[in-house]
Amino acid sequence: MNPDLENLQPYPFEKLNALKAGTTPPAQPHIALSIGEPKHATPRLIAAALQQHLDTGLASYPLTKGMPMLREAICDWLTRRFKLPAGSLDPERNVLPVNGTREALFAFAQATIDRSRPALVLSPNPFYQIYEGAALLAGATPHFIPCTAENGYLPDFDAVSAATWEHCQLLFLCSPGNPTGAVIPQQTLQRLIQLAERHDFAIASDECYSEIYFDEATPPVGLLQAAAAMGHTEYRRCVVFHSLSKRSNAPGLRSGFVAGDAGLLAGFLRYRTYHGCAMPIQHQYASIAAWRDEEHVRNNRSQYREKFDAVLSVLDGCLDVSHPDAGFYLWAKTPISDEVFARDLYAQQHVTALPGRYLSRDIDGFNPGAGHVRMALVATREECIEAANRIKQFVSNI
Repeated sequence: MNPDLENLQPYPFEKLNALKAGTTPPAQPHIALSIGEPKHATPRLIAAALQQHLDTGLASYPLTKGMPMLREAICDWLTRRFKLPAGSLDPERNVLPVNGTREALFAFAQATIDRSRPALVLSPNPFYQIYEGAALLAGATPHFIPCTAENGYLPDFDAVSAATWEHCQLLFLCSPGNPTGAVIPQQTLQRLIQLAERHDFAIASDECYSEIYFDEATPPVGLLQAAAAMGHTEYRRCVVFHSLSKRSNAPGLRSGFVAGDAGLLAGFLRYRTYHGCAMPIQHQYASIAAWRDEEHVRNNRSQYREKFDAVLSVLDGCLDVSHPDAGFYLWAKTPISDEVFARDLYAQQHVTALPGRYLSRDIDGFNPGAGHVRMALVATREECIEAANRIKQFVSNI
């Protein structure tokens, strides 16, 4: 077996299951706020496209790079959503459909890291665990950048030394952030692009939460948008990852894309051709329908907006938590240890939240996720309000 497998830590939900083992919660219905799995209804247009094309292409292997029509729909969506210059994205060179961003984020590191020299992979801390696993199994060393309240829960890029940037081969970003909901400003993204040019590394921006935001007039900025605004329309060293899982409530469709630097994507396509991970034709047609429609996305945002307003109204004054910039997570400070908070909340109220330390790593004795819990407001509005009331009762008894 690959010895690097021994470097992988248990996934956060494995740790959570171990934490809850042996507890007996009350008989009231369980409410899970721990997993970021969308529960809103998947729009009918996705199922309709699947059904319409159910018999299409079953006798042929789908192309790894996807159908031209899908790549064109993706480029059109990116151009509209992020106000990119018309024609700056070539459907033949600048985009690849993928089976969800999780596998693509992991695979991109395997294709990008040069194992012939020391490699650092930088990522936020706390972070989505795929970034660490991807780095380790690519033969690189993860380097974590803390995200604290003092820095607006954004990575403290100013604390990264020049020597660290020099050894960086890949920088993972997550904006809006998981678990913090913080959005990286355009000016910061542009500074990172300049650093990538100076030190020759790639930026992989995980933007899968970009379509869940609260002010329709100010959607989160994206990496390609920041690049284009500085005249960087070849998108050198920049790639973005988007998904229909959160945007369109279709996690089971396993559909997303990678877009940006044509040179990086050419190598990634070569890797994926050997990897054998083409998207089924039926899923491609369903994806085209989803990327071409915004009405269901606006409705999705409206539902989250209502839930956040209701839940934060209940929690006001009892828990140290504020409205995120975007995304569907609350990143709440806990009045006691986050592990004890999560364990006892489950035991006493049958509500599951995820300890923040499970999403972070200790660096020099400091874990930036400790003392926080992540709560995903993915259940129904009524369940989220019920969970908030149970949390309020739980906190009042601490």
